[in-house]
Amino acid sequence: MIDRPRAIILSWSALCFGLFVLITVLVTNAWGPLHELDHDVTRSAAEWTRDRGALPDVLHVLELATGTIASAVATLLVGVLLWVKGHHRAGLYVVGVVALTMASVHTLKWVVDRDRPKWWVPEEQLTNGSFPSGHASYAAAIGGALIVISVMLVRRRGLRHLTVWALVLAFLLICADRLLLGRHFPSDLAAGLLLGAGFVLLGLAFYSPLPKSTALTTAPLVASVPASSRDLHVVLNPIKVEDVGQFRAIVSSMAREAGWSEPSWHYTTVEDPGTGMAHAASVSGADLVIVCGGDGTVREVCAELAGTGIPVGIIPAGTGNLLARNLDIPLYIRSAIDVALNGQDRAIDMVEVSGDGIEDSHFMVMAGMGFDAAIMEGVNEDIKKRVGWLAYVLSALKSLMFPAVKVEVSVDDGPATVHRARTVLVGNVGFLQAGMPLLPDALIDDGVLDVVLLHPKKFLSWIPLAIRVLTKRSKTDETIERFTGRKVVVRAAADTPRQLDGDSIGSGRELVMECIHGRLLVRVPR
Repeated sequence: MIDRPRAIILSWSALCFGLFVLITVLVTNAWGPLHELDHDVTRSAAEWTRDRGALPDVLHVLELATGTIASAVATLLVGVLLWVKGHHRAGLYVVGVVALTMASVHTLKWVVDRDRPKWWVPEEQLTNGSFPSGHASYAAAIGGALIVISVMLVRRRGLRHLTVWALVLAFLLICADRLLLGRHFPSDLAAGLLLGAGFVLLGLAFYSPLPKSTALTTAPLVASVPASSRDLHVVLNPIKVEDVGQFRAIVSSMAREAGWSEPSWHYTTVEDPGTGMAHAASVSGADLVIVCGGDGTVREVCAELAGTGIPVGIIPAGTGNLLARNLDIPLYIRSAIDVALNGQDRAIDMVEVSGDGIEDSHFMVMAGMGFDAAIMEGVNEDIKKRVGWLAYVLSALKSLMFPAVKVEVSVDDGPATVHRARTVLVGNVGFLQAGMPLLPDALIDDGVLDVVLLHPKKFLSWIPLAIRVLTKRSKTDETIERFTGRKVVVRAAADTPRQLDGDSIGSGRELVMECIHGRLLVRVPR
């Protein structure tokens, strides 16, 4: 919908307004068939409602909750939320569409001045006109604008469909409320739907909620890549995007606008999650490599390109997207592509990892032993595909009382200290799963690792521990301990689940981690 040509969107808007004008003409001329239908339906609905006990009171509450004041407040809250989240144009779009609809409704009620139905539940009189229905108009405008925003921002098709159906159901409930209370005729509701939908489409045609490119809104950077050599390569995990063809078209279009070459495409496979593709891009002379996938794909591509001087643009398409979140890369795909093409380069650290039973590896965000790794290990992939991050919540609830283990921690080749912990996390960044500030002092380019050990002794001990983490309290004790160093060695007394950047790597007893300062160039927002 958002990517349709303006002419098509305008034609849909014109159709809505044209049908609205037709209904208005029929209503003002009291066209017989419509007049009879309106009165028969409204009278029957209102008479049925009167004998339904507490139903009129319930409907009256719904009436108040979806009226002009409530709709205006809801619109402002949505607009402010979108603005705070960085979607400024989307927020202005929602507020603008609803404001235009509200102004038109009040003007049309005065111009048409249609009498309200004579059947009221409860018995009371409204002073303004009946045509068009304000409730239906506002519901159509707000619901339609939110559908546009969900198409723009909600990546999972199932969740998008759920959002659309929920909004459609809410609109139908509001319309049923107006009929059952005898407040409006069916033609009032139909006109409200067409009016609200018309403004949603008109706003979309003339004011796109899509964010503008940073290249258009900020001063140009000093070019680090020669203008004659802007070779772009894209490493894509195809199962992480809904429509590969559409994604390719968007990247190619935005790359041309930003002055890059037509992208060369590399697709990951089950056997090779990104290393070979990144290597192929590197030896082909890439000036920029964009990687689109989850944390695992991003980790493999970044590790292969570390030390090459080739900047990496990250398009987060996974469930956690931990590296992107910590670099303030937007999760909205178009905005992330824009940052990858037009952002600035930042040198960040990466971490080399070794341990028993695993090949030498690396991570960009974090490594863990214990409870957090058990969460990753216990995630049901089918549930993860359907509900995303909620799958981690379900796994966490099952793993909350993961048994404490005896661990030894050595920092910068110093003497090991002995502890008991349910989980040990070694981070290159401050915010880990679910945005938890477990390592509030960690920076991705400070050349050191931050370590936290958590040991809640009872089930309810997680609550005060979570409060301490969320409030970023620096106090340490037997429940939470912290260390900092360039090299960290963790050894457990028994086989313990382990993970790197949210991917389980199996159980073992040792992880040896060393921070390599400024090893990788990534594209970040200006």
